[in-house]
Amino acid sequence: MAYMCVGLVADPAAPTEIARKMIDLSPVDGGDGWDIAVVSEPFTTGSEDVETAVGRLQELARQRKWDLVVGLTELPLHDAKGRHLLVETDPEQRIAVLSLPALGGFRMHARARRAVHSLVSGMADPDTNEHRVTLPHLRGRWRLLRGMVLANRPWLLVPRLKSALVAALATGAVATINTSVWLVAGSLSRWRLVVATIASIALAVAWLVIDGELWDRPDDDSARARERSRLYNASTVVTMVAGVLTCYAALYAVNLAWAYFVVDPYVMGRYLHARQTYGDLFVLAWFVASAATVGGGLGSGLETDEAIRGATYSQREQDRRNRLARHGNPKHPTPDEPAKRPGSGRDAD
Repeated sequence: MAYMCVGLVADPAAPTEIARKMIDLSPVDGGDGWDIAVVSEPFTTGSEDVETAVGRLQELARQRKWDLVVGLTELPLHDAKGRHLLVETDPEQRIAVLSLPALGGFRMHARARRAVHSLVSGMADPDTNEHRVTLPHLRGRWRLLRGMVLANRPWLLVPRLKSALVAALATGAVATINTSVWLVAGSLSRWRLVVATIASIALAVAWLVIDGELWDRPDDDSARARERSRLYNASTVVTMVAGVLTCYAALYAVNLAWAYFVVDPYVMGRYLHARQTYGDLFVLAWFVASAATVGGGLGSGLETDEAIRGATYSQREQDRRNRLARHGNPKHPTPDEPAKRPGSGRDAD
């Protein structure tokens, strides 16, 4: 059976993991089989310009003697008009670029697999027209932002902030048995507790962004550079908010369990000169969680910068630039970590 040589070039980390699960792709029309090779390479490094990415893929296709190539990147891509792109293909050269965050972030493996299968099938019998899929301006922007935030995996921010969590838990443990905290918590209305929650989360996020130097600044004064920074900063802030909210919920649960274990509502009521029940411990734990979140945010200064920056797009772009600087000219990328289709006998080398 004849095979068509297909190259999948993927950014390191998550895109490479997704690409490696596609080596078993095959046509559904009974045509030539697909001999798929996977190369992990930051082919979009230093540029979100889709024409530059296509050019780099074209060079790799020539070097590897691939019949067609699909690039998978976790970066948002734009065309010359500044529109966000999902897919860009050059059917004549049999080259395509797929922006993974533009898929929206949910069920990424399945959606990316369908998209790549469709691209390879379409380019196997190409026409002469360039094919470009742009995202709707407003709805597409939110979809792209959601994909970027989920790609950051904000829930993984919690184990990265070990020192911050220790500081928060220590703050909460002490505050729960502090009679002054009982007095303040008992005097606060519900809306003030809500304000305290919002303020504590905002302070923790602001401290993480400032201390970790996460704010991205435009490389130049162009509209595209400013849009890129706005998108990166929005994804950073949303990622940090989601991560801190996760920490807040965990702190609330731990503080509530601790309060139920060590605080007797009768003793607390005698001190406050008011009847207290176990239900009032929910309010106490709520206030303590807000105070502990602020303490935990300050404790995050004990973390290494890499532990926090690893959750942002701007840092991953910097990592790609550093990686490519070590391996050579961005116009002639050096492939890394090849994979091959089982039984095909064809390696990426």
